[in-house]
Amino acid sequence: MSEYYNFVTSIKYNMGLIFKFLSILTFVFVWVPMSYAQAITLQNAVEGELYTESTHPELYCLAMNIYFEAKSEPIAGQYAVADVVLNRVNDARYPNSICEVVLQGPVRESWKTKKDPNLPKEERKFNPVKHRCQFSWYCDGKADKVRDGDAWRKAQEIAYRIVNESKFRGVTESSTHYHATYVSPKWAPQLDLVGRIGTHIFYRWP
Repeated sequence: MSEYYNFVTSIKYNMGLIFKFLSILTFVFVWVPMSYAQAITLQNAVEGELYTESTHPELYCLAMNIYFEAKSEPIAGQYAVADVVLNRVNDARYPNSICEVVLQGPVRESWKTKKDPNLPKEERKFNPVKHRCQFSWYCDGKADKVRDGDAWRKAQEIAYRIVNESKFRGVTESSTHYHATYVSPKWAPQLDLVGRIGTHIFYRWP
């Protein structure tokens, strides 16, 4: 059934060494939708959303990251991506807020505001430098437009639950990094491998 996700518990890495996955033996996730009472508490004027950027900015940033980084992942994989963000928030090596962690990276002022030397600083617009941010969706040069309403609502609910209810908090065992299975970033050998959920492999600082 699509509501249940069984996860393998070990993978081979470097000369046949076996690392445990994030769960104990088999990690079974059961997706239980937010109740009507919970949802109506968060519901707002924007149809289809549980909350907006203006009402819950930190949750919104986390939901955006879940959606663009992991909307095609199993539920466990989406919680894992959210867990990594929160682990970074609690790590002194990273910014101490969700939005700052998600949007971390160098920025460049937009030509639209740069051409006006008299424009106040608060009115200037800055964009992330392409391919230089922490989470690729934010600086890939594409429009960050939500197109899948069901996946977006699920991402919003996951963000709400992991922050407010600690739902599956710690699922990545303190991981601060991850990458897709089809890439091999240079930083990976410098970190400790934790395991794999879905198509993401997770790491933490030694």
